[in-house]
Amino acid sequence: MGFWIFMFCCTLLIPIIMIVAGNSMRRGKIETINSIIGYRTRRSMQNQQTWDYAHRECGLLWRRWGSTMLVLTVIAMLLFIGEDTDHIGVAGCIITVLQMIPLLLSIAVVEKRLRKKFDENGLPRQ
Repeated sequence: MGFWIFMFCCTLLIPIIMIVAGNSMRRGKIETINSIIGYRTRRSMQNQQTWDYAHRECGLLWRRWGSTMLVLTVIAMLLFIGEDTDHIGVAGCIITVLQMIPLLLSIAVVEKRLRKKFDENGLPRQ
């Protein structure tokens, strides 16, 4: 049971981080363009307007997708209570790899939204 609890906590890390970071980005906690923290891509760092927009959009996605993943992760891990450590370990690894998909997909979604809203110079489209 101890290993299941450990894996359960580990599999909850990505969804919880997405929810917390999403809330921070959505509320504008990362106010200025910087090269250390935040949603940092060439397009998002063009100017303050693209930076703010990218953070709002990414924050919204991460909150929604993180919340969904949290629920699905809890359900999936509950199915493995009482299983041997090999099954629990494999399930935890598979869940974690699957959680990376929305994390990476969010970049493509936000970049598409940035391209739709702003031109190549970072100016709003008419």
